[in-house]
Amino acid sequence: MSETKEIKYEEALKRLERLVGELDASELDLETRLKKFEEGTKLARVLLKRLEQAKKKVQVLVKAHVGEASLAPFDDQMLEEEREPNDPTP
Repeated sequence: MSETKEIKYEEALKRLERLVGELDASELDLETRLKKFEEGTKLARVLLKRLEQAKKKVQVLVKAHVGEASLAPFDDQMLEEEREPNDPTP
């Protein structure tokens, strides 16, 4: 399903829920079940990827130099700078 990557998150989630319902409730032949399962797997991957992207975009609270709290975009580099020099955590 090539349009999977362009589909909105909410639409993809609804489609995945529909597919699960169809697989649970209907009397489908094996080939049709496999196609629906494959489509569901692709949708699940797209949804997971979008959630991971959203997680990275979530704003984190950082302390400004003057001691006031401000919001800044999530940045992996900031996490690396906050770690101890000998911290082996990636």
